[in-house]
Amino acid sequence: MKSIPAVRRRTAGLLMALALLTTATACGDDSSDGAGGARKVTFGYIADYSGSVALAVAQKQGLWKKAGVTPELRVFTNGPLQVTALGTGSLDFGYLGPGALWLPASGRASIVSVNMLGLADRVIARPGSGIEKPADLKGKKVAVAEGTSGDMILDLALNEAGLKPDDVTKVAMDASTVVTAFSSGQVDAAATWYPLIDTMKKKVPDLKEISQTQDYYPEMTFPNVFVTQPKLASGDPELVKKVTGVLKEAGDWIAAHPEESETVAADFLKLPAGQLKGSTKYVKILPSAELTKLTQDGTVDGWFDGLSGVFNRMGKLPKADKASDYYLGDLYTAAGKADRS
Repeated sequence: MKSIPAVRRRTAGLLMALALLTTATACGDDSSDGAGGARKVTFGYIADYSGSVALAVAQKQGLWKKAGVTPELRVFTNGPLQVTALGTGSLDFGYLGPGALWLPASGRASIVSVNMLGLADRVIARPGSGIEKPADLKGKKVAVAEGTSGDMILDLALNEAGLKPDDVTKVAMDASTVVTAFSSGQVDAAATWYPLIDTMKKKVPDLKEISQTQDYYPEMTFPNVFVTQPKLASGDPELVKKVTGVLKEAGDWIAAHPEESETVAADFLKLPAGQLKGSTKYVKILPSAELTKLTQDGTVDGWFDGLSGVFNRMGKLPKADKASDYYLGDLYTAAGKADRS
């Protein structure tokens, strides 16, 4: 028979092991990182202007510390990889471009904040193609990188003209090949974005812009967003509010200092200071007060619901949740800047 002290030692060891396991597996726990008990989160980003600038500003302006949050920032090459990481629990928050917004609409992530709105996408046509308006695309050969915002702007243009996808000959290729195909005259038109179009203009200076993102605003737009795990949003809304507050304050700083924000993002990404110069030309940056208003009046939900229709026509989303199920608009509205609550 074991002695009482031995049993006590074994029990104490078991309790300690359980405590360590709980701490190690908790998502967004309250453990201290040595900085006054700050909450720890993992946050994904993409190494371009839109995908990193809010995090760059939050870091430079000390907004994380102000909110009592310590982020571990992880770079990704695309949004779907971040959603996969959210699903496995290895990532708490992430960034998605508009082409990946079908993932929250399918219930795989919750949107905590709109970051900024893309203005770069165009349907363009070669001179002499006979294409002057979206309806003229019928029967034409159009180059597009499938599953991107270029594919989305093409869908909007066709839908506006009452055309179906099979009313055009869609030639799928990667974005860089679209540049080559259009510039060399292999296709009549292309659905793509700036700054790639600047490259095309060097060889086809008199190309025509047939459709652009701004044509559909404010009813429709191409937002890029920040997302979180649905379970984290429901299980720890106060942590999500803290992080959302940081993003709101960073966004307001960017809106007030657009050109300086390009330099801050370049520094964060360890790029030459001027490499991101002009990035703000192709985005619309909305201050948090305006985004709050657009959230409360249903405009933002309308954007996401409208995009669900686009993804449905593109065959990426057979059935979508309502935006109110995956855009945490009430939480966004309630979050204070660099929220300490």
